[in-house]
Amino acid sequence: MSRAEQPGLPESDPQDTLAPERRREILRQAISVGAATGAYGVSFGALATAAGLSVLQAQALSALLFTGGSQFAIVGILAAGGAGSAAIATSSLLGVRNGLYALEDAQFLKVRGLRRVAAAQLTIDESTAVGLAQPEESGKRLGFWATGLAVFVLWNLTTFIGALAGNALGDPKKYGLDAAAAAAFCALVWPRLRSADALVTAAFAAALALAAAPHTPAGVPVLIAVIAAVVVGVRRHPGLHEKPIDITDHPAHPHDPDADRPSAAGDPAEGDGHSGGRP
Repeated sequence: MSRAEQPGLPESDPQDTLAPERRREILRQAISVGAATGAYGVSFGALATAAGLSVLQAQALSALLFTGGSQFAIVGILAAGGAGSAAIATSSLLGVRNGLYALEDAQFLKVRGLRRVAAAQLTIDESTAVGLAQPEESGKRLGFWATGLAVFVLWNLTTFIGALAGNALGDPKKYGLDAAAAAAFCALVWPRLRSADALVTAAFAAALALAAAPHTPAGVPVLIAVIAAVVVGVRRHPGLHEKPIDITDHPAHPHDPDADRPSAAGDPAEGDGHSGGRP
């Protein structure tokens, strides 16, 4: 059975084969990104057990949920005494971005069946970034899969280490670990604050969250802060809304019996030497 006939595998292009040097370069990128990202898993494991989760529960979150921002949101809200529903809602909201990544990743992965399920699980910030950074289609696929697998393995390994260390440390407040979740969120957000829109949105969201915090349960201020993105997007980019179609700006329909009729004298369209509307 050929590769193209196997379910879940895209057709291979002989002209899109990576040279050994390029493969090694992409694999180095994937491993370095996986190692850097995996280091955060220690913090998550320790925070999860500090929030009251068992080692097995912390490990299940890393293996099944596998998206750092959403995982930190869950343990942060639970540690602050928030309701489970608020933790789930906030985590789901943060995970929406992975669905948007999937729309882009699907263009070069072209997978079906079980490989499509695996790709969905590995669709995160890092795998998408490394994949899209490659110029070749096969390079994009290798970058995505290698980075996703590297992060998955190291993230789960360091989560286990952090969860065990968290139990051994005892009360994390003695070491300031209760503030690590907020610090981790700041570290995730800071590199993205490079445009005026991002800065305005972050400042507005922080103001909303601070105003709502004294009056709402833990986790709810994060949901309220989403209003900032909507308001800034609508006010700063009003031209993105769809404009009504002006039929005078389109040529006559090809099946219109009057499409080939010469323009009458004095018709404004006659001045450009064409009939059937403006070009």
